[in-house]
Amino acid sequence: MARPVLLDGGMGGELVRRGYDSPHIWSARALIEAPDIVRQVHEDFLDAGAEIITTSNYSCTPKILGRAGHGHRVQELVGRARDLANEARAKKGKAGTKIAGSLPPLVGTYDPEMVEPVATMREVYGEIAETLAPGVDVIIVESMTTGAEARAAAEAAAATGKPVWVSYILMDSGAPQVRSGESIADAVKALDGVPNVEAILFNCCSPEAITGAMAPLRKATAKKVGGYANAFRPIPDRYNRERDGRRALREDVTPGGYAGAVAHWIKDGADIIGGCCGTGPAHIRRLAELRG
Repeated sequence: MARPVLLDGGMGGELVRRGYDSPHIWSARALIEAPDIVRQVHEDFLDAGAEIITTSNYSCTPKILGRAGHGHRVQELVGRARDLANEARAKKGKAGTKIAGSLPPLVGTYDPEMVEPVATMREVYGEIAETLAPGVDVIIVESMTTGAEARAAAEAAAATGKPVWVSYILMDSGAPQVRSGESIADAVKALDGVPNVEAILFNCCSPEAITGAMAPLRKATAKKVGGYANAFRPIPDRYNRERDGRRALREDVTPGGYAGAVAHWIKDGADIIGGCCGTGPAHIRRLAELRG
């Protein structure tokens, strides 16, 4: 088996650690006020061994930016995120590194009840994907909580002609399932027939949740599979980040502890590994060592 491809870690958490946060627009604040910091985080992940860096436009959706009066700046800020990733890659002289363009939830993370109507999602995702496409190698549809949400985003991404990766958030407790309650098999089936979908992953849930779901995912699809977990304390079943606030980080998800969990994913067939919220360059460096 080939060694897994290594993604970067959590951009948002790194920006918070470096002083850039907002109760309304979260990581987009740094794109507006301190783009050099965003570029530096990308460079730090590249130095740690990441083979793919993800654009920092997670909060650049009309409704999220609209909370702070920036709803009209979606395309501008998505384009800025795309360009900063490319600048970091060029500065580090790593032409072989790939850039993944992010298609995130449009309203809020973790809560399937906040997923918008399919027609609305297709339109907004299409606009974001078209802005990302000229400067990315793959589009990663991430933090999906329902099969319908994932399909709408994946179809918009596929329309650009770029390879598409789709990543779901799992429940942090109970049997392996996405946050809507759909099974792993149903989440995979929701993407049937969507062109260009090359990989299905899990992200922004606990390392343990991904450990429990990797083997079922590998069994459910012939596509590439993988995961990038967060370092948060477990996310409650009915959690809303905007209402309930940011989850505290776990003390045990150290670079070494995280690598121990990822080793299980690799054993169960993971082709793609990385980190999400709360994992930094040190975590990615340790995963690079794990792969050898």
